[in-house]
Amino acid sequence: MSAAALFLLAFAGLSGAFAALYLFARRLNNYGIVDVAWSYAFAGLAGFYAYAAGGWGPRRALVATLGGLWSLRLGTHLLRRVAGHHPVEDARYALLRRDWAGNFAPKMFGFFQLQAASVVWLGLAFLLVARNPAPAWHPLEFAGALLWVIALLGEALADAQLAAFKRDPANRGAVCDRGLWRYSRHPNYFCEWLVWVAFFLLALGSPGGWVAVTAPVTILYLLLRVTGIPLTEEQSLRSKGDAYRRYQATTSAFVPWFPRRPSAPPSP
Repeated sequence: MSAAALFLLAFAGLSGAFAALYLFARRLNNYGIVDVAWSYAFAGLAGFYAYAAGGWGPRRALVATLGGLWSLRLGTHLLRRVAGHHPVEDARYALLRRDWAGNFAPKMFGFFQLQAASVVWLGLAFLLVARNPAPAWHPLEFAGALLWVIALLGEALADAQLAAFKRDPANRGAVCDRGLWRYSRHPNYFCEWLVWVAFFLLALGSPGGWVAVTAPVTILYLLLRVTGIPLTEEQSLRSKGDAYRRYQATTSAFVPWFPRRPSAPPSP
């Protein structure tokens, strides 16, 4: 089966799955579950390409393993968060309800379909790697796999540190500035982006792999400009106020770096 046929088949399957998920979310009256489904969908996509793409067997197994483990970890993390807040919906979707109030249902359905398309688009690296018939590993595949391990461990550590901070009642209303969060306001987002850089490196070892650069570029744009840092920080400013403003003044927004010293107050 050609790469185009596999790509279109994957899109058709995910489009139908996200349409069904939309109906379920509407019945549940909680659209935040789309984040969980989006994360889990990559495991299915990686497995599908590993089964059907026809490349070198060990390389297809690598795609299924790396794509699947990352997807399942992220999806399970988000599932716990959604389940812990149910029936309260994520604040981002509450904002969409307000902004789309005049035409909410069709716009939200389109949003779910956009999530299906984004999974196939971002997962292009899985397809390119899984179709590579070369019966030997490329050095860039080793580099990609190593970066994937570092990024996944970093993301899991950042999530665990934040969860532990929130579990302590003494930290209610405070800003987490411990561990990786001392060096970046969003270390989980940074490590998430590194995962996509790792998938791109894996793809570079395959014919046409340079096309997969669209994934880390797209993810970086979304994290920095759209649904990642802007919405998260807007919510943090509303809930934590000046404490978060002080954190913003001393801590790198994305790339981990040493904290800056707070500015001295002006002399009277």
